[in-house]
Formats: sequence, structure tokens, C-alpha cells
Amino acid sequence: MREIIYFSRHARTSGNFNDLMEAGRMDIVCHVIINAFFLSRKLRDDVILHLIFYGQPDPPKHLEMHSYTQNNLADVKERLDISKKDVSSVIKKMLYKYKKGEKYEVWPGYFIEKKNLFDLIEELKEKGKEIYILDKQGEDIRKLESKEFENAVFLLGDHDGLPDKELRRLRKENKLISIGNRTYFASQAVTILNNEIDVREL
Repeated sequence: MREIIYFSRHARTSGNFNDLMEAGRMDIVCHVIINAFFLSRKLRDDVILHLIFYGQPDPPKHLEMHSYTQNNLADVKERLDISKKDVSSVIKKMLYKYKKGEKYEVWPGYFIEKKNLFDLIEELKEKGKEIYILDKQGEDIRKLESKEFENAVFLLGDHDGLPDKELRRLRKENKLISIGNRTYFASQAVTILNNEIDVREL
């Protein structure tokens, strides 16, 4: 199972939006989901994606999406299509279904709650996860041993990156990895991560 956190400081935290770009670049979020979950003519069955939204009007929001759970694979295939329109519809419905004070399961394997980035990271660490932050200054991902991927959670930011204050703290407390010396779109970074894990047949 591979696990990814995508942080967006601007993504809208309510479902009342139509224009994806004006909703805090929700178009980028859609591309991240598509590249995290989809292969050609196939839906991956081994991905957990965490979306952390810090945009208005009710930040923060944590959307947790499992590409596969024991009973939801058929439902997911019906719910998610590869178009941004269909993916954005899922995001909007999840945001609309938010219930104050609880982690609400909108559909099997699809959850929403109010939780910030650091609380999510602490929760994952308590489960034995190792957090890897995508950063140009990090260790080359190709130098990691395959066993280091077993409990790995990969964190990446939006087009504006992780906020400086948060990033300084995250760099002190977690490992940095690099996927290359060029700057990639977030969705491209997800594809590279998936490919690296695929090549290792993990």
C-alpha cells in the first residue's frame, strides 16, 4: 500500500464552487487524484491519498481517499472517472458531507474531517509511518532501499509549496527526499512516486 499527502494552502474548504481554478486551484487537486489513482484503463488498488486543504471558508479540512478497501472497489470505479469534472464532483460532495466534530465516512473508504497537517502527520507516525517530504535538497529517492518504502508516507505541496513556517518544522522532524533537480507539477511528482514504487514491484 502506498500513501501520499497532498497539501494545498488555497483549496476551498466548502463544496460551493464551480470554477476549479478560482476554488484555490482545485484543478491541481483533480490532477493529483487522477495521477495517484489511475493507470491506463485501470484503477490502482493500493493507494491511500490524503488531501489537506487550508483555503477558505472553513480550514483546515482533511479528505482521506482509499483507491481500494475490501468492499468499495466497484463503488470507486463507478464514482471516479478520469475526467476532472467527475473527480471535482467527488471532492464537492465530500466537502458538502462534512460533519462538525467527527471523521465522517462519505462512502466506503472516503472520509472527511477537520484536521491540520501536523495532527495528520502525528497520527500517521503513531501508526508506525515514516514521513518523507519531497524536497530538492533531499536524498535521491532512487538511493532509498526498498524496505524504506514499506511504511513510507510521501508529502508534497501545491504550486506554492509548503508554507515556510510549517516547512522549517517539517524539515527538522522528518526525512527529505528528492525526485530530481527539476521542479515538477504536483501531479507529475505523484506519477514519478508511483513509478518508482512500481519499478520496485512493491
